[in-house]
Amino acid sequence: MAEPTRSGDPGHSLEEDRRDSKRVPVRMLVRDLTVGGSFEEQPGNLGLGGVYFAKGHPPPGNRVEVRVLLPGTRVEIRAAGEIVQVSHDASGFGAHVRFADLPLETELALARFLDRS
Repeated sequence: MAEPTRSGDPGHSLEEDRRDSKRVPVRMLVRDLTVGGSFEEQPGNLGLGGVYFAKGHPPPGNRVEVRVLLPGTRVEIRAAGEIVQVSHDASGFGAHVRFADLPLETELALARFLDRS
């Protein structure tokens, strides 16, 4: 049986729908839960399924905590996630994070924000 989707198309997974969502540039606070430590401010972008931050590169599999104040609002998104990929290009390294167990009310707030952006 196909995984349920937002689009209703059984050929698309929910993960693909999230990855295809709009991405918005943000500044965020990131803390590597695997090694501990403090939050560090990072530039990056935010989508429905996760974030990308362009500074630093914890190894894939590490768990991180992310805090983002949605631009133009008073809504703060707090989420745990996992580094699923580290990329490298001419500008440096970047980490791709997939949110884990995002509460429904947080996901809805994020979706409303992305729809308005």
